[in-house]
Amino acid sequence: MSISETSIAYLKQLLGEKSDVLITTHYNPDGDAIGSSLALYHFLNSQGIEAKVLIPNELPSFLQWLPGVENAVLYSDQPDQGNSMLEEADLIFCMDYNGLNRVKLYTDQLRDAKATRILIDHHAQPENEFDLTFSVIEVSSTSELLHMILEEAGFSDSLTKEMAECFFVGIMTDTGSFSFACNRPETFEIAAKLIKTGIDVERIHRMVYDTYSESRMRLLGQCLGSNMKVLPEFATAYIWLSKEDLEQYNYQQGDTEGVVNYALSIQNVAVAALFTERDDRVRVSLRSKGEFSVNEFARAHFNGGGHRNAAGGDIIKPMSETLSWFESLLPAYSAEIMKSLENYK
Repeated sequence: MSISETSIAYLKQLLGEKSDVLITTHYNPDGDAIGSSLALYHFLNSQGIEAKVLIPNELPSFLQWLPGVENAVLYSDQPDQGNSMLEEADLIFCMDYNGLNRVKLYTDQLRDAKATRILIDHHAQPENEFDLTFSVIEVSSTSELLHMILEEAGFSDSLTKEMAECFFVGIMTDTGSFSFACNRPETFEIAAKLIKTGIDVERIHRMVYDTYSESRMRLLGQCLGSNMKVLPEFATAYIWLSKEDLEQYNYQQGDTEGVVNYALSIQNVAVAALFTERDDRVRVSLRSKGEFSVNEFARAHFNGGGHRNAAGGDIIKPMSETLSWFESLLPAYSAEIMKSLENYK
């Protein structure tokens, strides 16, 4: 797999011409969104290019230790400053999202910005809203893709320990600690290069996965105890969280990260869903095993998308109606899900 030499040349030309660079990522940012954005931030600054990072809303607490995160601007907290950053930028990187609506809070401002927009992303079906697109769905993460781009551009010697920590968090979190989306040998070769910079892998894993609050653990107990339903006839399981559940367990951004995977880990389950109730909608996270595409399922029914085996979306219905509707969809997909499960074993 290679990246176009023409695209690399254009990227280097843009970096040589532009002086005000802004890095953006998607709403409800995860480890790959933050990791790739901060890795790019450190790289650009190391090259003498002033760069800024704009994040739509609060990031999870387990990512707030990453180097450089203290310099990022949260649009939800400082919208006026965020708007100024978008207006003044002459080059905008769009990290880990495939359409401008994924930033949510400043979609219109991003679309109207005079800046050249560069997409670096690994999600399927990127929209045609970017001036330069690096889109490779085969890689584990946007962090892995960015690392590949910098190597192709001749910047292998520019890798610093700070960049490596950010890259590693992005790859680690988007592969579930190297348990899925990581069948490419190149993924592990890149991880080895990152480790050679001297990063402490055990500490990084601990900072991301071993800093749960008591309330988050109790919320997980609620998910697995009272709020999970298994539908063996459809090889499907789902978990739901109402607004009352979130309030009871003092929900913080990121507390539901990875919860859907517990449902997917059940034997003979090929599709899993997590439904989280918000003020005006229900957020849906979907996972699958094998060939069944939750990306297509999310696009068809939840105005969403993502990857074949990991996707998400939203639906504007009450929770009870959402769950009933979800169950009503399954018979039409039953044969496909069962085939996927059988082939996965």
